[in-house]
Amino acid sequence: MWLEVLLASVLGFVIYWFISRDKEEILPLEDGWWGPGVKSIAREDESIRPFKVETSDEEINDLHQRIDKFRLTPPLEDSRFHYGFNSNYLKKILSYWRNEFDWRKQVEFLNKYPHFKTKIEGLDIHFIHVKPPQLPSGRTPKPLLMVHGWPGSFYEFYKIIPLLTDPKSHGLSDEHIFEVICPSIPGYGFSEASYKKGFNSVACARIFYKLMLRLDFQKFYIQGGDWGSLICTNMAQLVPRHVKGLHLNMAFIARNLSNLSLFMGPRFAGFFGYTERDVELLFPWKEKIFYNIMRESGYLHIQATKPDTVGCALNDSPVGLAAYILEKFSTWTNSEFRNLEDGGLEKKFSLDDLLINIMLYWTTKTIVSSQRFYKENLGQGLTQKHDRMKVFVPTGFAAFPCEIMHVPQMWLRSKFPKLISYSYMAAGGHFAAFEEPKLLAQDIRKFVTLVEQQ
Repeated sequence: MWLEVLLASVLGFVIYWFISRDKEEILPLEDGWWGPGVKSIAREDESIRPFKVETSDEEINDLHQRIDKFRLTPPLEDSRFHYGFNSNYLKKILSYWRNEFDWRKQVEFLNKYPHFKTKIEGLDIHFIHVKPPQLPSGRTPKPLLMVHGWPGSFYEFYKIIPLLTDPKSHGLSDEHIFEVICPSIPGYGFSEASYKKGFNSVACARIFYKLMLRLDFQKFYIQGGDWGSLICTNMAQLVPRHVKGLHLNMAFIARNLSNLSLFMGPRFAGFFGYTERDVELLFPWKEKIFYNIMRESGYLHIQATKPDTVGCALNDSPVGLAAYILEKFSTWTNSEFRNLEDGGLEKKFSLDDLLINIMLYWTTKTIVSSQRFYKENLGQGLTQKHDRMKVFVPTGFAAFPCEIMHVPQMWLRSKFPKLISYSYMAAGGHFAAFEEPKLLAQDIRKFVTLVEQQ
């Protein structure tokens, strides 16, 4: 017993010492060129061009022909989603996709918000830019950049946008009214993919910073989950004076001695600063962290090593692409959904919503380039400078209970010393804006209130 107390005390002191070292650093901004060939000496075209999502009979007919020729392997008895996507349920999705899903109608829906493109560092960058439909006299909207991840897209934000740009019409206070910018990560959807190796989250963060400057925003809020959380974190490390506040619903904390406290078990949780809710979400840690990550990270190893190989199959088969992506929308939404025959997909999403996201990968042929982002960020291990750096801008965090891995407040403080808002969310998982737009919007608004009270 006394040995355990001594070990806990020593470990607690080491963790406190590690967390308390606040060395303020800024990532060098640098520059880049990701377009084909050598950068021209001519000045890059900085115009912002309207863009519309389009489709054609040829595109739709090709999709239908490929779906008609699919070959499925019957699932094992009682396997549900434990072996991956259950092919019995996949038949239902394919039938709906082939016979009822109206892509032309969904293209019109996608165009409900204004789309644009602009050239930055040699790449055509796609984004939607939504301004408030109405503003009270004398008010100006707050610019908010929202960044998606994989296997998502800008479409994840379609339901939260009106809650942020027109809150009063949706039963929310108009204390904070936002002007929302949602770009597509280069190599995702309608943003051009890099032609060169090395395009990582820092390069993307720099491009999105340049996008905000091009839109005439000198100071702005940023929000992200999945890759979007790392890109936004890197923006705060690159240009902290331009970032008014950083709001995340996922966090990458690579070097964190606080993780070692898990080995002491829930018995000493309070000593290390864990709350009762943290204990519920973290323990038993072998099941809720180790085994869960092992179950859900096979794709990550493939994409961080040889993304082009599996990409060949996914880019050629819409059925394979749908199974590969939709499996993530099942178990990343709630790990318990693997016990259901349908993976629980329709508990949080409509088939239309899920298939729109699939179509944004299929029609743009970007599954391979989107997967390369893993190789560029993780292929050399967690050895990049930003992994070791802290973030010194006001930060807010929304901890959704069904996220793949829970991140306690004490872990976050080791990376984000200016954490001013931490919320245990009532429901939701990995795709927060897509699953629980109102909860996320409310937490963003709460965070902005705290920032502006400082």
